[in-house]
Amino acid sequence: MQVWRLDDSAQTIVVASIDNSMAFIAYWGAVLPEHENLAQVVHAQMRDLTGGMIDQNAPVSLCPVEGDAFPGMPALVASDASGIDLMPCFTLRQAHFKKQSLELIYVDKALGLTYSANINSAIDGVWQLTSQLDSEVDIKVHWLAAPVLPSADKAPRVLEFGGRWCGEFKLSERSFGPSALVRENRTGRTGHEHFPGLMTLAQGANYCQGDVYAWHYGWSGGHKMVAEQLPDGRRQVQFGHVPHSHRALAKTFSSANQYIAFSAHGINGVSVPLQKYVREQLLPSSIMQKPRPVHYNCWEAIYFDHDVDLLKDLASRAAGLGAERFVLDDGWFGKRDDDTTSLGDWDLDIRKYPHGLTPLIEHVQSCGMGFGLWFEPEMVNEESNLYKAHPQWVLGRASQTRGRQQLVLNIALPAVQEYLYTKVSHMLANNAIEYIKWDHNRVLPFADVAQTQAIYGLLSRLRAAFPHVEIESCSSGGARIDYGVLEHTQRVWLSDSNDALERLRIQHQAATFLPAIVTGSHVGPRHCHTSGRVHSMNFRAWVAAQRHMGMEMDPRELTTTEADQLRQVVTFWKQQRDWLLKADILRLDSHDEAILAELHLAATGEQFVVFAGVADSSAQISPRPLPLTGLDAKAQYEIDLVNRDELVSLSRGEMAIKVEKLTLSGSYLMNYGVTLPWQFPNAMWVLKGKRL
Repeated sequence: MQVWRLDDSAQTIVVASIDNSMAFIAYWGAVLPEHENLAQVVHAQMRDLTGGMIDQNAPVSLCPVEGDAFPGMPALVASDASGIDLMPCFTLRQAHFKKQSLELIYVDKALGLTYSANINSAIDGVWQLTSQLDSEVDIKVHWLAAPVLPSADKAPRVLEFGGRWCGEFKLSERSFGPSALVRENRTGRTGHEHFPGLMTLAQGANYCQGDVYAWHYGWSGGHKMVAEQLPDGRRQVQFGHVPHSHRALAKTFSSANQYIAFSAHGINGVSVPLQKYVREQLLPSSIMQKPRPVHYNCWEAIYFDHDVDLLKDLASRAAGLGAERFVLDDGWFGKRDDDTTSLGDWDLDIRKYPHGLTPLIEHVQSCGMGFGLWFEPEMVNEESNLYKAHPQWVLGRASQTRGRQQLVLNIALPAVQEYLYTKVSHMLANNAIEYIKWDHNRVLPFADVAQTQAIYGLLSRLRAAFPHVEIESCSSGGARIDYGVLEHTQRVWLSDSNDALERLRIQHQAATFLPAIVTGSHVGPRHCHTSGRVHSMNFRAWVAAQRHMGMEMDPRELTTTEADQLRQVVTFWKQQRDWLLKADILRLDSHDEAILAELHLAATGEQFVVFAGVADSSAQISPRPLPLTGLDAKAQYEIDLVNRDELVSLSRGEMAIKVEKLTLSGSYLMNYGVTLPWQFPNAMWVLKGKRL
């Protein structure tokens, strides 16, 4: 028997192989003592046999396959070129082990197959796992999971993320049972409907306490997830590219990066290192070293009605509100007067811009702002010069169902890659553009690994040529958000919904995986275009201030009071952003179901901001105390209600926090909490705290 141990500050992973068979995770959980006898760990967790079972339990290995009575779903399904199923029997050939990395290489000489599994530390608290299959001859792989992990018996609760357009990152809780939880996202993108993430939780676990295990599959092309309880009670979790998305015979197949994290300190315990991984490993250091600018996006102000003088006016007004980047959205190219035409024709519309973009850009810069531009390069309208010249560049058959009156370009074709690179790079090279909003507004006709790999390649090529240009991943809002696309982009558009109430929840749940610095959040119109709801400026502005702040409305609609309120919040955000966007987002376990709250804790622990969203009317008359988290129990903290000017007349009690700063211990703040004033629904209380 061979045993390998991997450790970080939060968890221990023990991997074992018996008689050179496929290795399995013998232990994944809280850190074990240094002197732990690993052989005993492996032997001690072997389960008993009884009636109705074969003579040995097939392990939940890193790659369970058919052929040895494994009772669950296999992690590899493949066939030879003639369609005959392959049932490999792998034998360990090599093991490369370092303190925080393990590579295991297996072979099946008879079938000419080599399988490798890699487990590496991504950052303290997060591990990165990948699998690869190589064949001596061309084969077809229908399904290849990343290295498979068992799911702990003590964590029966399953939390997955679903959603819809303008309603992303909805949490759904299930339990392991006799039927496997199987999810296949075949849309060809990450998807509004199925974010590739999963958590399993111990009974009683919440944001601040309890054992939590987390998975994320960093892939933008559609995935499959399996959370399965075997007949003997053991459980397994698998993630991989959605089956049958490897469209061609090949000799090499790989999974995407699968990220895992364990914490004995609740959901926050896995979220903090995942957020940190994005900030410190995926984002270029140049992004982290300069202030994130406040955005202004003109889309919900003008839609397709582009007029240079109007745009200059909007830019001046936005700058007066505190904006630092002006993003020109859809409608600047081809003959794009509505969404039926011109996608693919990435040349400036001289009807709207007879003197080019330069006059607008120069005005934007004179207002102290940088300039950004919208693209949707992966799509094409049939009413376009590109489609008429190259209908064969479309992905899928000609008779396919249209989506949003557009078709998808086959990015894997070299000619398409070159065309798009030439068009986008021409705009970047000839205009002072510092930012791209890269959109993707329909599902693919089918999931295709080559398409996803090609778009990664195109984004990477553009970033290499124009490293100063930041790229935002947008896909009808949040339909392409994952760590795969974040290797090539520096911001995500979390949702097309600018409804502050919807955003409050979406942002809150997305913080399991996303830090504030990459999460765009904008102040929308008074009358929300996607929900029809009307929210106060204070509520809209504070919700946007929880993440990378921006604006996306017509500033001409603002009253003097609304403009002043917005400027005040923007000013507060700018004063805090240097530390706030690098802070850990800790969700709070509120005793009041109407309150959705989070604490943003500075890396030094010296200061924090609490955003307590009043999402509904409380069940009881008076607000319950809100316990904080992540503080030093022995330290004293000064806390201040930042927006006490938003007190309402129905809040009649004589509370100290309404009129003065309070000094309280971390122990009190975490064990009892902060008692906030009464407030109407659809509002936000903001607390600023500092350690004394």
